Amino acid sequence: MTAVNTADTPSYRRPVAGRIAGAPISWGVSEVPGWGYQLEPDTVLRQMRELGLTATEFGPDGFLPDDPQAKAATLAGYGLKAVGQFVPVVLHDPGHDPLSDVERAIEGLVAAQASTVVIAAATGQDGYDERPVLDDSGWSALLGNLDRITDAAAAHGLVATLHPHVGTMVESGEEAERVLAGSRIGMCLDTGHLLIGGGDPVAMAVRNPERIVHTHLKDVRLDWAKRVQSGDVTYTEAVAGGMYVPLGEGDVDIRAIVAALEGSGYAGWYVLEQDAILAGAPAVEGPGPVADVRASIAHLLAVAGGPNAPEA
Repeated sequence: MTAVNTADTPSYRRPVAGRIAGAPISWGVSEVPGWGYQLEPDTVLRQMRELGLTATEFGPDGFLPDDPQAKAATLAGYGLKAVGQFVPVVLHDPGHDPLSDVERAIEGLVAAQASTVVIAAATGQDGYDERPVLDDSGWSALLGNLDRITDAAAAHGLVATLHPHVGTMVESGEEAERVLAGSRIGMCLDTGHLLIGGGDPVAMAVRNPERIVHTHLKDVRLDWAKRVQSGDVTYTEAVAGGMYVPLGEGDVDIRAIVAALEGSGYAGWYVLEQDAILAGAPAVEGPGPVADVRASIAHLLAVAGGPNAPEA
């Protein structure tokens, strides 16, 4: 079962510099209760644009206005376009229909002329520190719902992707492969979460490029990832401790991943996502989200052989 790589201009593959997007989680904005200090949208969106970014994912519910048109207008006011939205929904419960939640997200994405709905297989619990184990019935429900979501998104001109994510029902490389084999949904390659979950993001990019339709570029420190895998620390503790670092400063081979995707004809977005937990409002000057995102942009352009800044 295959999906086709797409971008919002499928007949012309723009340079990598024109396919770099931001995400509010790099500024510590998260759907998880108690995650950390939550910056105001004005600060996040203004800083994205000052960095030269022209596109972003929506962020969690409540970050932007609920009304689809107001959501799109807010981004446009900062010179930003929407590329997608991370939508965690319960997929494995045969008694729960996730489509209503996904369709609400789709409405906002269509209004903003976005391209991608990014699904995570939520556990039904808050946070990403624990998860149950799926039985065959749960897997059957999950895979069936992914196909239903794929069709619902396509009916609105969107591409649906599944995002392997630590602390969800699809976390590891083995679980991601089960999704690839058992459903038609495209894959969101999240280079950090896949590594933390015990998968190999380079191997995913090399072996399954035709199924990867959206990319979340992250870099992580392997020593922290191994502590999460062993249960020595929780995912949240590792994020707070510095597991995520700017691209090029960790143990994910960003160069190899970008080379594999670009070599396969990938035309989708590279969303810069370094999960961050802020203890308080970052200083206007000095290290913080802006410095980290700036470093990640520079590294991505360097490995892609592009110019020094995203296209305006």
